[in-house]
Amino acid sequence: MVWRPETTLTERQVKRGMNLVIGDGLASEAMTTLTSGTFLTAMVLLLNANNFQIGLLAGLPTITNVFQLLSVWLVRRFNNRRAVTVICSILARTPLLIIGLLILFFKSIPVESVIVILIFHYFFGSIAGPCWNAWMKDLVPERSLGDYFSRRTSYTQALNIVLGLLTAFIVDYTKNHRITAELNVYAGLFIGGGIAGMISAACLSATPEPLGLRTQGNIVNILQRPLRDHNFRHLLIFNSAWVFATNIAAPFFVVFMMKKMGLSITYIIGYNIISQICSILTVRMWGRFADNYSNKTIIALAAPLYILTLIGWCYVGIYTHAYMNLLLLLVIHAGMGISNAGINLSLTNISLKLSPSEESVVYLSTKNIITALFSFIAPLIGGYLADFFQSRSVSIDAQYKSPHWGKVIHLLDLHELNFLFLLAAGLAFIAVELLVQVKETGEVEKDVVKKMIRSNIKSNLKEYFVIGQLIDLHDAFRNLVRKRLPGRRMGNGQ
Repeated sequence: MVWRPETTLTERQVKRGMNLVIGDGLASEAMTTLTSGTFLTAMVLLLNANNFQIGLLAGLPTITNVFQLLSVWLVRRFNNRRAVTVICSILARTPLLIIGLLILFFKSIPVESVIVILIFHYFFGSIAGPCWNAWMKDLVPERSLGDYFSRRTSYTQALNIVLGLLTAFIVDYTKNHRITAELNVYAGLFIGGGIAGMISAACLSATPEPLGLRTQGNIVNILQRPLRDHNFRHLLIFNSAWVFATNIAAPFFVVFMMKKMGLSITYIIGYNIISQICSILTVRMWGRFADNYSNKTIIALAAPLYILTLIGWCYVGIYTHAYMNLLLLLVIHAGMGISNAGINLSLTNISLKLSPSEESVVYLSTKNIITALFSFIAPLIGGYLADFFQSRSVSIDAQYKSPHWGKVIHLLDLHELNFLFLLAAGLAFIAVELLVQVKETGEVEKDVVKKMIRSNIKSNLKEYFVIGQLIDLHDAFRNLVRKRLPGRRMGNGQ
């Protein structure tokens, strides 16, 4: 079958294509849920994987992004992004089926074999990624990029929550009742994930592709163009600094909750679900405001909230009462879900907007390769720093004494991973300062957008009830203070 790009697409074709891409997103999310993260780690542990092998598996998805340069060559050679995306997607999903079938028939395979097979999975996936991004840039109208991809993200996140919980229940139930060997369950997950990946490729094969502009000139000079683009270079600097700051700490959140807090997997999964739900509830709001104002403004609003959650991690475990620490974790995960929804969506959209149509594959490949290197290096440095700070601590207390009563308040207690979280917050703050250099068409001051968000949420509490209540909390507290202190003159704005 030959997939030929079309010079022009009708409105009906575009709409049909956008629906198929949502189907692709749901199927690929099912594949990712079943074959990565917790389930992949649990499977290789059953195969007696050591810590180095587990770390290598965690780094494969990012380090293989360096092969995205092949996307540039393939698109220049054939000028058919759909063909490259679909063929590479099929080649990427086949290894998942192979792993599942090998475990099912041979009962156990060496971990080294799993790693080698997954290298092909990530390799072909990294080639398909930039072609898919460039294809979507031309398929989805720019005026609705934010709303469309936020809607697609909310669907995939909802599926992730439901499918993740259902799969975890099946794995635990099968293990506890000894219905079959545990490895057989994971074999089934990989076979199911591979089939879901093939369905994703089928959806993409039926999605129309508008004819893209072929890049001209020497390949070396072409690859240098994103770096010579003054504005895009500033975006690369910000994006690299941001992913480095966040990834130096993010892989250790679960480690902290398990080792420092002693929380069970059930609690940890519950907090992750809370984060995802908050992301689902707000991602479409972020998308609409990104379309109406600018992606850069949304990042400028959401990034400080994420930095506050990083600082909040420094205070988890500092309280004597367990329920206070659990409540703080709840607030932190909610804040992370809300802020990440806006940041991730806006980073994707602003990259698409700042990439020229005729060179979008080159620009997006360059961005993905550079940020992948920083994403890969950051956890390695984070692990080294966690070991370095293991025997170091900083405590700051405030003490009150009276003849009849005394109280010590812990203001700060840094130890091991807490140092890492505070360092990540500082690096993220520096990264946000770099965002000022990025210029985006239609950019609006963040204070204006903040007022519009407050007004929009307050006028539509049915859709955003929780966030509306949080925003009105300040007003409620202000009115309470006024009632308590009727004779005191309040300050400006109070």
